[in-house]
Amino acid sequence: MSAPRALIFIAQGTEELEFVTTYDILVRAGVSVESVYVGSSSDPDGPHSTPFVTCSRGVKVVPDLSLPSLSGGKGLDRDAVIVPGGGPGAKTISENEDVQALLQKYYADGKVVGAICAGSLAIKTSGIAKDSTVTSHPSVKEELSKDYKYSEERVVVSDKLITSRGPGTAILFALTIAEALMGKEKRDEVAGPMVLSEKL
Repeated sequence: MSAPRALIFIAQGTEELEFVTTYDILVRAGVSVESVYVGSSSDPDGPHSTPFVTCSRGVKVVPDLSLPSLSGGKGLDRDAVIVPGGGPGAKTISENEDVQALLQKYYADGKVVGAICAGSLAIKTSGIAKDSTVTSHPSVKEELSKDYKYSEERVVVSDKLITSRGPGTAILFALTIAEALMGKEKRDEVAGPMVLSEKL
């Protein structure tokens, strides 16, 4: 059986700890991960370029793909799609109509949809999973509470929708996605060598 495949969005201002932690842990679990650049009209080379991304704390990342490269259904053959936070990046990603369409399709097909921190706004803007229980960074709690049951838990699983709170919960978020794709045994196998604190 081939390894599960996942897409993780990235934009200018994405929170690097959430992005890199999720990418890293899924790769450790044997998931094939690709980062997808979501541009905006303010990009120097236009919204369809694939430049270095400057994340929220200045870390620079080269994305694997650009969002337009997934047009025509090319982005629908993965098993999970993930939205990291970081205020500016989350805004760009959550307001993008192509991202919204992908999230809608993945959710409708029963695939894993993950969102962390302000990235949870993409759940709302895509209109999926209304009335489900979600969590997010406290800064966007009020917006989400209008359409969802809000939880203060570090990671919330509502069927195939997985949401989490912020940089400090990124490891748990990523491990939960790994478990959803690969099973509990694989999650434990990945977590062991990472020497996680028992308090985590």
